Amino acid sequence: MIELREITKKYGSVVALDNISLTFEVGKIYGVLGANGSGKSTLLKLIAGLAKPDHGVVTVEGVAVSRRIASAVSYLTEIDFFYPNFTVGQYIDFHASQFADFNRDKAIEMLAFMKLDVRKKVRSLSKGNRGRLKLVLALSRDAPVVLLDEPFSGLDVMVRESIVRSLLSYIDFEKQTVIITTHEIEEIEKILDEVILIKDGKIMAKENVEDLRESSGKSVVGWLKGHHR
Repeated sequence: MIELREITKKYGSVVALDNISLTFEVGKIYGVLGANGSGKSTLLKLIAGLAKPDHGVVTVEGVAVSRRIASAVSYLTEIDFFYPNFTVGQYIDFHASQFADFNRDKAIEMLAFMKLDVRKKVRSLSKGNRGRLKLVLALSRDAPVVLLDEPFSGLDVMVRESIVRSLLSYIDFEKQTVIITTHEIEEIEKILDEVILIKDGKIMAKENVEDLRESSGKSVVGWLKGHHR
């Protein structure tokens, strides 16, 4: 379980997150939604131990988050950060050497599904294929927490739909918590358990997707439009 208790994070005079408290449970997929600059990426960085709160505490499985949390958190950043001379296969080897929970068999299976050639150098990959490689690396870890920051940017619509459908088969719902920030809401809402709306660093709403459909007959997109009026 992940807990954020009374978290405030500032960058200079800019408040990225403003006294927020959230709980993320094991076995669920969460969608964190909001405009650019709303605080979504900062939320993930705090859980990943890549940023420190100015106030409050973040815990993963009861342990306060520090840089060492990387052993329990698989984090896909929105930013492309690759060694361009590495081949796809060398990236698999590198991640296997860095993370004890890296599942090479799962990685090989995902590479085949994503149609990625292990011999290709990263510098020769298109933006879409670099995005696929990032997903393979993040989802091939058997970490308790999987954080995906805009994982579908650069992928065309047809590819996004097939990858979203496949996500479920690469997640261990008995052990993992998955948090996704995304603008591609229509494709991904079918796999989300809960949605969280952030605006200007504040939690505006948190809803169970199934309850949302049953109680109000709304899709996540319809629910979002209601909050933007």
